[in-house]
Amino acid sequence: MKDTVIVSIARGHNASTTLMVNGEIIFYIEEERLSRRKYDGSPLLGLMKVFDYVDHIDHLVVCHTHKHGPELDWTGETLYNGYLRKLARGRFEFQTHHVSAIHHEMHAICGFYNSGFETAACVIADGAGSFLETDAINGTIYEFETIFKAKWPLDTFDVAYKHLGTDQSIGVKRLDSSNMDIVLTEYPGYVKAYEAITEYCGWQSIEAGKTMGLSPYGKENPDLPPITREGWVNRDLFTPEYPNKSAMNLDRYPILMKDLLEIEENDRKYKECSEKENKAYTEIQKDLAYAVQKATEDGLIGLIRKAHEKTGEKNIVISGGYGLNCVANYKYWKEFPDLNIYVEPISHDGGTSIGGAVWLNEQILKEETVKPYPRRKSLYYGPQYFPDRYLDFDFIKDYEVTDTSYDDVAKLIRSGEIVTIFQGKSEAGPRALGNRSILFDPTIKDGKDIVNGVKNREFFRPFACTIKKENVHEWFDLQGREESPHMMYAVECQPGVQEKIPSVIHVDGTCRIQTLTEDENEHYYKLIDAFEKLSGVPILFNTSFNLGGHPLVEIIEDAYATLASSKIEYMYLPEIQKLVKIPNAE
Repeated sequence: MKDTVIVSIARGHNASTTLMVNGEIIFYIEEERLSRRKYDGSPLLGLMKVFDYVDHIDHLVVCHTHKHGPELDWTGETLYNGYLRKLARGRFEFQTHHVSAIHHEMHAICGFYNSGFETAACVIADGAGSFLETDAINGTIYEFETIFKAKWPLDTFDVAYKHLGTDQSIGVKRLDSSNMDIVLTEYPGYVKAYEAITEYCGWQSIEAGKTMGLSPYGKENPDLPPITREGWVNRDLFTPEYPNKSAMNLDRYPILMKDLLEIEENDRKYKECSEKENKAYTEIQKDLAYAVQKATEDGLIGLIRKAHEKTGEKNIVISGGYGLNCVANYKYWKEFPDLNIYVEPISHDGGTSIGGAVWLNEQILKEETVKPYPRRKSLYYGPQYFPDRYLDFDFIKDYEVTDTSYDDVAKLIRSGEIVTIFQGKSEAGPRALGNRSILFDPTIKDGKDIVNGVKNREFFRPFACTIKKENVHEWFDLQGREESPHMMYAVECQPGVQEKIPSVIHVDGTCRIQTLTEDENEHYYKLIDAFEKLSGVPILFNTSFNLGGHPLVEIIEDAYATLASSKIEYMYLPEIQKLVKIPNAE
């Protein structure tokens, strides 16, 4: 019988491609990994990659179509439809499905599919989901936060609550809708507030992870305007500039206008200093980062409570861009010890291509497959590569390649060297989980500064670690949970641990951790085991295999290029037990 092949693509930032065959995901990849352009929004190379696996496509799903990106004629021949027809060269026909006005649903389906739950309440929060229209006002409105009640089959996927936004002065307006609580406000969503503070700190709005890293350096500051007021984001402080951002009304607040002068002076000094000196951040920037982290955590805690109360569900799925806030995710564990909380690790917009593939398979094709799907244990969703080709390049003769072992590499790391690891399929989402990672000894006191310097990252950016699952409770407080396999929680360390592994414990006493078993990643686990025998520490410092501002490496050529252009010298290839050394120039 002919295979049913679905290709689903997500446009916009973090564009991605998902290949599903007979209801099974074969691979998922973000466009930036192939194009080497950070946040690449056009999944063209991903579509080409599909034909390494299949000779035909039955269905193309295009996510983010209706007013989510460039205004194109989505009723006719689209860019991606036409591109795929060129790739097909007349060999097959396919149907195209444009997913419009259900961006949050795609986030929720991705998380629900991966969660393993049979029923759940899905809580979605991102910057601006689908761009919609309503008879309540003239103009476009934007999705901020949504709560769904989900169960298999997916045709029973219902909205329980939705917060929509407009830039018009309407206050709070409740829209008439049977069985749904839909609120339209002039107040931006929680993520829009976070984006505005992120830009105030000098970064792109999409780089909110930097704000999260800076937040524990700040403090409560009663002189600053509040982030939220009466249950909504403070409209006096934040001015919607939809869809891309939410600006700040700085001229209303002398404390912020005065701070701008210091920010400008810091920027001037930074441009004039040597590359090794770190950029300074004002106390106001730090305090605002602290404030927006706290306010949005509280806001999401309120949404989770609302989700439980409205749906009666104890199973909670978190997705959308705010799902990557690993600091907030840990707070949910603390606040709701009796709820089963699953945070989707591909919760940013890239994950919606998975949602699109599942949506088509379940709601449109109504394929008869096992429900619910088992919880996703592995995020190694990337395309398959061939280890016997890792050294098949002419330039290898200029490098040092030696046979090695887990013990040899562990000794190298223990000696203070930075060692990269490259193996198998790449990790989906933004977290490195041992297939495309930079590894270091977590016991080295100034390790964070060393690796931040090598990666060219800001001084305050924290690092993650990987720990053998059987040892996790001796080192970290998981609030009664058993694992954190996808690095989605910044958890508190146990008393006395910070002194033992200082390079991975953040200033607030937390660390974003990956728990690991041998079944999940045999080579990586055995390397950590070898390191433990040398150090007594069942943990490795783990960060993504890339330099600051660059995407994670995807193919082996990317890995070689990263070593050749950085101070990192070593790469471990565990599938063939080889160690590659690219010596730094004198």
